Amino acid sequence: MPAGSSVGLPATDLLDGGSKLGSQVVLVPVKSFDQAKRRLGSVLGDDDREALVRRMAEGVLAAAHPLPAAVVCDDPVVATWAREHGALVVWEPGRGLNGAVEEGIARLMTLGVEVVVVAHGDLPDATGLGTLADFDGVTLVPDRRGDGTNVIRLPTGTGFRFSYGPGSFQRHRAECGRLGLPCRVELDSPLRLDVDVPEDLVLVTRQPSAS
Repeated sequence: MPAGSSVGLPATDLLDGGSKLGSQVVLVPVKSFDQAKRRLGSVLGDDDREALVRRMAEGVLAAAHPLPAAVVCDDPVVATWAREHGALVVWEPGRGLNGAVEEGIARLMTLGVEVVVVAHGDLPDATGLGTLADFDGVTLVPDRRGDGTNVIRLPTGTGFRFSYGPGSFQRHRAECGRLGLPCRVELDSPLRLDVDVPEDLVLVTRQPSAS
């Protein structure tokens, strides 16, 4: 299993690359490419599904500019891919999505990062992640159904508990209330578009073909 083959693929990127980081970072959790988006398997073959997953994730990393990007993962192939695309690797095996993101933010905070933008890698029209407006609190970008949470911009050190999965948008709003953090919701943003199920693929067909 990927998590068991992590020798030589630790979180040393953060230690070696800490000098590259400023006060804000975009953090992208990325699942192993061959296992991601299995629900699209009824309409896409494995090769096409993996190519789509990689293309969307590459677009999300590009949208982090001008901020540095870090990828939190537990898969060696993803770690190599992240480094090849100029991202730092946060190696977090066996924690699950919520735990990996929380630990990734904690590690970034130790390097002086004050604000983290957490963005999923399945956004077909990712843009402006590195230029989200400043806000003294938490910015939430829900998916277009108002159910999931595609992007969260938040200050580090707040103890924010992530709760991804169905209904996460409302849980994340409630978490802001629990912590007494101001919450801004972005409803007019291309970042609301994500790809989870076959009917979402129309979002991809509207995008320019990758060169």
